[in-house]
Amino acid sequence: MDEGQIERLLRHQDGMVSRRQVLAAGGTENDIERLIRRRAWTRVHAGVYVDHTGALTWNQSAWAAVLLLAPAALSGGSALRAHGIRGHDGQSCIEVAVPATRHLVAREGIRVVRLARFAEVAQLNLSPPRIRIEAALLRVASSARREDEAAAVLGDGCQSGRTIARRLHAELAVSGRIPRRALIEDVLADVAEGAMSALERRYLRDVERAHGLPRADRQSLGPGVVRDVEYRRWRLRLELDGRFGHEWSSGRWDDLDRDVDSAVDGHLTVRLGWRQVLEPCRLADRMARILVAQGWSGRPKPCGPGCQLG
Repeated sequence: MDEGQIERLLRHQDGMVSRRQVLAAGGTENDIERLIRRRAWTRVHAGVYVDHTGALTWNQSAWAAVLLLAPAALSGGSALRAHGIRGHDGQSCIEVAVPATRHLVAREGIRVVRLARFAEVAQLNLSPPRIRIEAALLRVASSARREDEAAAVLGDGCQSGRTIARRLHAELAVSGRIPRRALIEDVLADVAEGAMSALERRYLRDVERAHGLPRADRQSLGPGVVRDVEYRRWRLRLELDGRFGHEWSSGRWDDLDRDVDSAVDGHLTVRLGWRQVLEPCRLADRMARILVAQGWSGRPKPCGPGCQLG
């Protein structure tokens, strides 16, 4: 057995190795059993071993799943975690992608997904292997439970600096039919341009018009600034911010300066993002309360039978 090759594999694979890799390095079944008897290795899955007897780290569990199902790569939230996107993969199982032509029996603790474009998106050279970050972000965003979660996933990916909207657009173009495509396209448009056009359209359609709020002025000019939404009669201004990753940039300081200026001349400024606008009934209720406090004598209306207007 080529012990040098095995050591290199163990270093690259966080202490994990598979039976097929040992055999390819000139080892035998007897070599494997000898190492297990000496407690140098521990069997994790059938044909997958780790070079210690303690608990596995998350990376080692991920490697074990990939080696068990090889050729395979981490997918979904597991891929995002491997790519360094924090706050993802709260699942108790490891999600692993394999080619669509393979049909595998489910394994405890491992969720298997079959991808038609596996060869295009799998990065088998990484440690552990995973699908490309753009494919992982779109997979997680399209399967999120709520729309605001989908928007946040895309924002996390771009804010991390590990991808950009243009690459996500390119991946979306070849991804076929996926849930929430329209929302994903809108969010990516905002991320790409730093503009609020998609967010403004959603506010106008889903919050203001749908709930009978007064009509606002849009893109009105102020001293050195263009205001997104302004209810002039009631001295209320809205800033709809669809950008990500600029919380303390110079642009953010400018935003805060405008809020202060508005307060000085007697205007209230409310700043909204994707999370608020994607809950239109709740937002409409709060906007109506603010407008009433500012002197509006009207009343909002439910947008439909299931409206949550308070």
